Amino acid sequence: MKLTTAQALVRWILAQRSETLDGREVPLFPGVFAIFGHGNVLGLGTALEEHRGEIPVWRGHTEQGMALAAVGYAKATHRRQVGVVTSSIGPGALNMVTAAGVAHANRLPVLLLPGDTFTGRAPDPVLQQIEPFGDATATVNDAFRAVSRYFDRITRPEQLISTLPQVARVLTDPADSGPAVLALPQDVQAETYDFPDALFAPVTHRPLRPRPDRRSVTEAAGVLRASKRPLLVLGGGVRYSGAGRRALDFAERHGIPLVETTAGRTLVPHDHPLHAGPLGITGSTSANVVAAEADVVLAVGTRLQDFTTASWTVFSPDVRLVALNAARFDAVKHGALSVVADADAGLTDLAAQLESWRVDPSWTSRAAAERASWDAHVDSLRSAAGSVPSYAQVVGVVNDLSAPEDYVMTASGGLPGELIGGWRGSGSVSMDVEYGFSCMGYELSGAWGAAIAHPGLVTTLLGDGSYLMLNSELFSAAFAGHPFVAVVCDNDGYAVIARLQEGQGGKPFNNFYADCTTSHASPPRVDFARHAESLGCLVFPASDVDSLRTAYAAAREAAVAEQRPAVVVVKTQPSAWTEAGAWWEVGVPEHLAGHDEYERAKSGQVRYLRS
Repeated sequence: MKLTTAQALVRWILAQRSETLDGREVPLFPGVFAIFGHGNVLGLGTALEEHRGEIPVWRGHTEQGMALAAVGYAKATHRRQVGVVTSSIGPGALNMVTAAGVAHANRLPVLLLPGDTFTGRAPDPVLQQIEPFGDATATVNDAFRAVSRYFDRITRPEQLISTLPQVARVLTDPADSGPAVLALPQDVQAETYDFPDALFAPVTHRPLRPRPDRRSVTEAAGVLRASKRPLLVLGGGVRYSGAGRRALDFAERHGIPLVETTAGRTLVPHDHPLHAGPLGITGSTSANVVAAEADVVLAVGTRLQDFTTASWTVFSPDVRLVALNAARFDAVKHGALSVVADADAGLTDLAAQLESWRVDPSWTSRAAAERASWDAHVDSLRSAAGSVPSYAQVVGVVNDLSAPEDYVMTASGGLPGELIGGWRGSGSVSMDVEYGFSCMGYELSGAWGAAIAHPGLVTTLLGDGSYLMLNSELFSAAFAGHPFVAVVCDNDGYAVIARLQEGQGGKPFNNFYADCTTSHASPPRVDFARHAESLGCLVFPASDVDSLRTAYAAAREAAVAEQRPAVVVVKTQPSAWTEAGAWWEVGVPEHLAGHDEYERAKSGQVRYLRS
């Protein structure tokens, strides 16, 4: 079949299928996010136009925003579908590097197709081409190498035959999942080759469920049987495996309290008697108290990031760690006894070895008791008096009015702590807190992608800083007809970083607008409502908790009815936070007031857990 490189790539994309966790067959690549330029419009752009009735192509307005939308899409489909993003060469390609970092840090699949400079070099240097003095083969796309799971530059059409199976492997493998990047020189995109028909035969990629080594399971079961106070930590790998029910059955059968990481949030019904809450700095005091007393931690599907472990101060120095993970890279961290397996398969095999073993009921009951105390604390924050809402009250309103099938998300600033620690879910996997990279701007772009993928209504929560960082995809979503609700909390600056700065003894500087350099006696302010309206969104201002409740309810209805984003804008308190009572390591200079506490907390930091 004689095709251009770009035509062959598009045909292969159309042939790939995926089996969802509930057994449905869907396209592996459900759509393409595209901004065209001279580096991709005639090659890949023409090939996509030829199939415009078979795969949707959504036009974005920043390359980073489109790629973040693809990341949000992957998360909302539990890694079973992959967004494709294409850009021209030069600045368009480089704009996607940040989004590749988001996907890499969060282990989420996305296929990035940046244009690249001519391999023939006849017009050297072409528009937007850099010229590294010491390496004629280097282009801006080499910047992707550090933030991609798989990188290739296609310099001959027939190279697709060997590289495309590797692309599919990375995008569908639970251990290697992440961004794949194919740099496409614009002359090569248009070159033809006689491709074998078999390259375009339909292929269905099914969830892989590797089973663990029997010896590691036997050893892990022995560690658990010897424990008195075990704790089950559920991470994103449980979500992507579809193992939430299996994990709950495991905990119930053996009476083990369980906690969730950021990526594992909403796996467990909030009021489940074994649920101690979310773990870590942005989690709950209840989970952190239980974690500190645990003698064995079974961590399933988590890389145990610093916010989850409170920079490795949340566990006892004497704890034994068992890590069940599809990626050996994560399973061997921190001296853990590693069990390399799919979460569902690994828990099944481990339960078979434990048989009827159960934990002492006095330890089992700790989860509910501690969580009840945390719930009472959150209730008090939600009901606090005041004319300006706190973040806790904003989360409470959204929580109260959301349906079980809805989806809530955030990424940066103070809202992750409020959403992770304060949300009360029903057990449907319904949250995306991008806290692997904590990318400001993900909240709106990721919501666009999630809204395309998720059947329920998506609500994204963000601060004024994130809104100003990247808001162009509000128009992309409005134009394409993808509804979601964005709640913009305006606290007049980068409040959570000001909190960190001043809380350690630093002077207020460059975070709140009042502490920034300006030559204006009355500096300008952004009218977020009018700005969002100009981007094609429906807008609902609010001023207090009661009007917020009314505005959010109206926004939900309007977004669905009008099939476009609805934006709720509300002023929020700049210094009211939900505290989980955990420590986070940041470098504190010796002359600041926070240095003594830094030294004290660091002395209790666990560095290696093997015993």
